[in-house]
Amino acid sequence: MSIIAGRIDNRLLHGIVATQWYAEIKPQRIMVIDDEYANDPTKKAGMRMSKPAGSALSIITHKTAYDHFKAGKYDNHTVMVIARSPQTFLELKKIGQIIPILTVGGTVTPAEGIPAVQVGRRTFVLNSEIPIYREIAKNGTRIEVRYVPSDKSEPLSNYVKLD
Repeated sequence: MSIIAGRIDNRLLHGIVATQWYAEIKPQRIMVIDDEYANDPTKKAGMRMSKPAGSALSIITHKTAYDHFKAGKYDNHTVMVIARSPQTFLELKKIGQIIPILTVGGTVTPAEGIPAVQVGRRTFVLNSEIPIYREIAKNGTRIEVRYVPSDKSEPLSNYVKLD
């Protein structure tokens, strides 16, 4: 089964994800794909403190994640993938992973002068990311904007053209 949901969140694994999203999705494994956190023992240890009881947690680099998925390491798990960039999910699709739903959650407010579309209270999509989202949306990945599970799910296509 493998990936059952993806989430783009600049804070990666934090309280809302560890409690509300974990309870909503019920994955066996939460996978944070982020080179910075995977390569920093202090940041990694801090993030491990947010791990929901009863779940497995991987905080790994992009290369390790892609290699493990290609090798079928998670074929018998249900996995929720969290990353900061849509490019991570596009790369997962390129290696054959199916991503049924991708939730765009909290993102960083773009720096002045960087063109972006605000798609939620705490969520922006950079103009440079729109083609990436289009590619992800091909072949059935549903892309929604939702900060917490109790928010109304809105298709990203309500804000940016995906086809």
